[in-house]
Amino acid sequence: MAFRDHDSLFCSLCGTGLSFTSASYATCPLCNSHRSVSDFEGKEIWCTSTAEDLIRRLGIEPLILPDSDVQGANEHGDVQQRAVVNDECPKCKNPQLEYYTRQLRSADEGQTVFYECAKCQYKFSQNM
Repeated sequence: MAFRDHDSLFCSLCGTGLSFTSASYATCPLCNSHRSVSDFEGKEIWCTSTAEDLIRRLGIEPLILPDSDVQGANEHGDVQQRAVVNDECPKCKNPQLEYYTRQLRSADEGQTVFYECAKCQYKFSQNM
């Protein structure tokens, strides 16, 4: 029964966390189903969450993305096409570089541009 005690804070229809806005029932904010507060009496309930859970719930964009995201992979593992600029690679003199930008510093400062040569894989960045 320990799993059910943990599971009881979530809507049995859609799995969303219940909101205790009333003294008599808990409401699901997504599907509006209700559960009586008496369903929770006498139960000790434990929940854990990770930093990723908190970031997702609050809708926060992390300042530094994991390497897979920085390299242009999306959440499904597919590699996204990067933009190309006609600028010479400082290492092999290839006439085009791929690039992407990230806001790594405070909002009143410019973005950081990350460049990569498709020919020799040389990488460098430039603060704008």
